[in-house]
Amino acid sequence: MLKQRIITAVVLLAILLPALFWPSPVPFAVVTLLLLAAGAWEWGRLNGLGQAGSVAAALACLVLCAASWSAGLLERPMPLLWSVAGAVWVLVGAWLLRVGVAGWPNIPRAVRLVAGVLALWLAWLAVAQARVFGINFLLSVLVLVWVADIAAYAAGRAFGLKFTKSKLAPTISPGKSWEGVWGGMAGVLVLAVAWTLADRALQASVPSLYTRLAAGGWWLLVIAAVFLASMSVLGDLVESLIKRAAGVKDSSRLLPGHGGVLDRVDALLPTLPLAMMLATLMT
Repeated sequence: MLKQRIITAVVLLAILLPALFWPSPVPFAVVTLLLLAAGAWEWGRLNGLGQAGSVAAALACLVLCAASWSAGLLERPMPLLWSVAGAVWVLVGAWLLRVGVAGWPNIPRAVRLVAGVLALWLAWLAVAQARVFGINFLLSVLVLVWVADIAAYAAGRAFGLKFTKSKLAPTISPGKSWEGVWGGMAGVLVLAVAWTLADRALQASVPSLYTRLAAGGWWLLVIAAVFLASMSVLGDLVESLIKRAAGVKDSSRLLPGHGGVLDRVDALLPTLPLAMMLATLMT
């Protein structure tokens, strides 16, 4: 398993890193479009569609992304879209956690399918537009999610249930603890402050998300960092809820050793649009 994970990670990095650092944002937009279209295929399978229906979901996501690209949305400020997307993620995500695994099948399948494809489209639009903003900006958002995950795992292993008596969401993801969530938030706070100071010291030509937020005051940076860290946890929990409802461990086996695309991007799905919302409102 470890060998498979390493090989898959090396292959993904060999594709993603050249696309990310290419002078033009086009290669990165293409690679991420294909990845999220694969995520839409997984989404169809998680919601009971056969092969043809899942491929149709992937094509719908691809067409929606391509149409947005062709319409020039990657270069266009869209504060209203990001604000609506962010609000929907917060409200619907909280509601899904409240109804739990048992409530997921009660949502009409057509609604679930459309919502999933739209969420993947928004995530692609956000990540592609973030790359247009600049590599430093995009990396500051991606690394936030990775640090939140790593710090939460480390804190959960070291301090899980030592300060609280209940787990975070035992019926959805039994391994997660409140201590892990707090550790993830602390890790993101350290990252945000360090990145902002580094940007200022190096006089970065492209401001990171944190530098944009710090322009409104350190208090805003702290609140936004904690908020985004918590939303990355929400994205992870929502996907875990859906997989439990579907009775599967992974969203697919497209990435040997890592599960599926949705397993890798679940925390990014709410975080990317919300990061774009905050960045757009601060311009």
